[in-house]
Amino acid sequence: MQTQVGIIGGGPSGLCLARLLSQAGIKSIILERQNREYVEARIRAGILEQGMADLMRKAGVGARMDKEGLLHDGIVLTFDGREERIDMASLTGGKQVMVYGQTELTKDLYDAVLKDDNITVIFEARDVHPVGYMDGKPKLEFHKDGKQTIIDCDYIAGCDGYHGASRASVPRDKLKEYERIYPFGWLGLLSETPPVHEELIYANSKRGFALCSMRSHTRSRYYLQVGLDEKVEDWSDERFWDEIRRRLPEHIAEKMVTGPSIEKSIAPLRSFVTEPMRFGNLFLVGDAAHIVPPTGAKGLNLAASDMYYLSTALIAYYKEGRTDLLDRYSETALRRVWAAVRFSWWFTSIMHKFNEDPIEHKIQLAELDYLMGSTAGKTTIAENYVGLPFDPTFE
Repeated sequence: MQTQVGIIGGGPSGLCLARLLSQAGIKSIILERQNREYVEARIRAGILEQGMADLMRKAGVGARMDKEGLLHDGIVLTFDGREERIDMASLTGGKQVMVYGQTELTKDLYDAVLKDDNITVIFEARDVHPVGYMDGKPKLEFHKDGKQTIIDCDYIAGCDGYHGASRASVPRDKLKEYERIYPFGWLGLLSETPPVHEELIYANSKRGFALCSMRSHTRSRYYLQVGLDEKVEDWSDERFWDEIRRRLPEHIAEKMVTGPSIEKSIAPLRSFVTEPMRFGNLFLVGDAAHIVPPTGAKGLNLAASDMYYLSTALIAYYKEGRTDLLDRYSETALRRVWAAVRFSWWFTSIMHKFNEDPIEHKIQLAELDYLMGSTAGKTTIAENYVGLPFDPTFE
């Protein structure tokens, strides 16, 4: 088999990258370890920065998102019994975020990709190994139905996540990894209940962090900070609802509509970055190169800038014979990555309970009080939350 760009991973990053390339007539083959139903059923984030939403439109798959997605102008922070709103639109010149579940986004991408003549998707591709990329002769080796297959390609995009084969294939002496493990995780619950508020609520409380989010006007997503030793099965729906109400101001908690959970899971929190993000003809994209705590809603949105830079660079190569943008990919992407890592760490640090030391909570409250009384402080949160712009010189 042969193609121009081999893509490892059939999640949103790989699918959107393939569509962006296809718009320029560039062919790709996507290798996905699971089947389509499994990938589409993954419960993931649902906050899209304008940059990610614009890429979906550019990829020709934004119609349902624009029809069903919920545009948000602000977020709410609660602490010390207070409710404070960050008016993102007014603080950033009209920028917004869109609430649209990653599950739905993935479905939209597959509906388009599987009809695209420039894209081939191979599901249940096992034992994927990228080879030859350091020598300018990249290949993807994999097994399908027990038979080994090799794909010759010009470039490889590793869009296969933190545990994927792309980064794992890189010799250890060729990369440097930075990691911070947080001493807690997020217990998430999805329910067919109306959201408690029309905007997201980020809650700092003595009992720990809580987040009230949504997927639609009738489907809610809630999160609780929990210890790393907690188990999902120990959290009944009743216990979850009782605890999240305890972490919210009373006037908000009393409005909460509860119901049976559709899904419950616990995710650990970490900050992780790999440098560089290019190894010969292999490029890392999204979670394969970096992980951030979900506090700032930056996971998929950070992958969006990787997709933008890499698709722009590959199109420049195939259309104009240029290699300068490919050479700049890692440096440019990492600049925005570290900015998002910083914000996600900082926002996590002021909203979560790290220990039982009461002075730390008092310091958090003092910082939040200062931020809410400062236009500059609110603007800092707003600018980072809606998403820093892509590098305008990358063209």
